[in-house]
Amino acid sequence: MKLKKLGLAICVLVFLSITAFADSPLTSTDFSNAYTDEPIVITASNTNGVLTEELMNYLTDKKNPVALKMAVINKLGWDFNGKNNSQIFMNYLMKKYRFDNAEKFPKKAKGDDLLAMAYLKALDDYFKVDAAVELAEKALKKNKKSRTYNLITGLIKAQKAFDGNWCEVFQITDRVRKNEKLKNDIKPEAVKIIYDYMDIYGDECK
Repeated sequence: MKLKKLGLAICVLVFLSITAFADSPLTSTDFSNAYTDEPIVITASNTNGVLTEELMNYLTDKKNPVALKMAVINKLGWDFNGKNNSQIFMNYLMKKYRFDNAEKFPKKAKGDDLLAMAYLKALDDYFKVDAAVELAEKALKKNKKSRTYNLITGLIKAQKAFDGNWCEVFQITDRVRKNEKLKNDIKPEAVKIIYDYMDIYGDECK
């Protein structure tokens, strides 16, 4: 009887730890819900979270809005056990742009491709986002005025801060909100979804 109770207690603790990790800047901001009427987002919702060639063609097409590209990645989502969409994307990019090796990617990649890779990598393993932060920062340098760039970079950085200072988690994206010089290239509904969650951490700054 005691063993059964111990086993139950362990299961409860595991469930709670998973829930805690799942409730975070990267996993709780489903802003793609603001784009559910877009065909490409609908397509992404039907791939079981796997990045397909059709989606990668969309992500690398410079004619497509960056906010929609990020909505596609957001719709692909995350997995507690990890994913490998960033590696799939890297293999695609190396073939498309004829990179000899992956090390050339950060130096030669276009801004949207860098941001997409950063977001994919962060969602692939949201426990380890250092590499994603680095890529996002490189991407942001290529498009500093984009609110989409700033928000995605902010979410990734907030995820990194999540295990430390929760006030900083709030401040990272709040600074983006207060920057009136940014180009509003993302739906207001999507922005609202992001801040409906991120503002929860504002209480930690009091």
